[in-house]
Amino acid sequence: MRPTDLRPRPGRGVSADAPGVGHAHGKAILLGEHAVVYGAPALVLPLPRLTVTATATRFPGTNSGPDRITVAVGEPGRAVVTPVAVGGPGRAAVTPVATDGLRHLVTEFKKLAGRTGGLCADIVIESAVPPSRGLGSSAACGRAAALALVEAYGHRLDPGQVYDLVQSSERVAHGRASGIDAVATGAASLLVFRSGTAGELPHGHPRATFVIGDSGAPGNTKEAVALVARRPSRCDAFVDQVAALTTRALGDLDRGDLPGFGGRLTENHRLLHELGVSTPRIDSLVQAALNSGALGAKLTGGGLGGCMLAMTDEPTAAEQVAAALRAAGAERTWIVRMPGTASHD
Repeated sequence: MRPTDLRPRPGRGVSADAPGVGHAHGKAILLGEHAVVYGAPALVLPLPRLTVTATATRFPGTNSGPDRITVAVGEPGRAVVTPVAVGGPGRAAVTPVATDGLRHLVTEFKKLAGRTGGLCADIVIESAVPPSRGLGSSAACGRAAALALVEAYGHRLDPGQVYDLVQSSERVAHGRASGIDAVATGAASLLVFRSGTAGELPHGHPRATFVIGDSGAPGNTKEAVALVARRPSRCDAFVDQVAALTTRALGDLDRGDLPGFGGRLTENHRLLHELGVSTPRIDSLVQAALNSGALGAKLTGGGLGGCMLAMTDEPTAAEQVAAALRAAGAERTWIVRMPGTASHD
């Protein structure tokens, strides 16, 4: 279905001194997490200012040798990064889940590229997306790393192939993955994701402003997905309810009904709470946002920690909600305007 075009680019060398660069960004799920894995629609907001940049630099090696790919991950502008080994002797892995996903991504890249020999490269990833917070960190890092490798080795990938690479690493990192992060970390517009297919939302609302609050506790998407899967009877009802909720929320946007849309967010949180993937800390931040005037608030992402988000109808109200969240214990906050212009406060 997807054409393979991995021919070297005209005029593009593959020397060790020609690094490849890849870019991606974070995302926030507005409605539909967990239910989207079972075919329900989800609404996703890209976070283009939570950037991820990967640089892949090749170094000499033999075609018959093993892969020697190392990955270092740090915040933008940080001189010191945390090494995460993907392969090669004497390179200790310190983040097993991330390592497994990135190692798998390298293996899949080799298959697509038709390479039988070893890959030798150092990849440095500078990420503004906090890990384990439900904002798409692993997918964004995977996407940026994949694009950097593609450029470093002088190949081309179409968007479908990039998606396949990122999604394969997400399945290893998180277990059952809907594909939503693999798409949204490269998107520029509000997305509706349904049954494996993403489409740009042709309408939004210029006054809709979201506040994302970090609970300070890492989430665990893999455990949360497994928890939901262990409750099939409750899961079926949950998926039906969330599907209806998201469909109605899209109608709210069509009509410009921001209070109605906000109410759908809060109702979605109630369903996530009943499913068992929220936490007392997230619940308290949701309540703090509502008490400070938010039109709606909910958990965002896999849950069992991580982030929540709230919606207001103007930037001033968003600043008030952000202040209330920090007073209630949020480690940090971000303010995001629809359709995705973000700012840190």
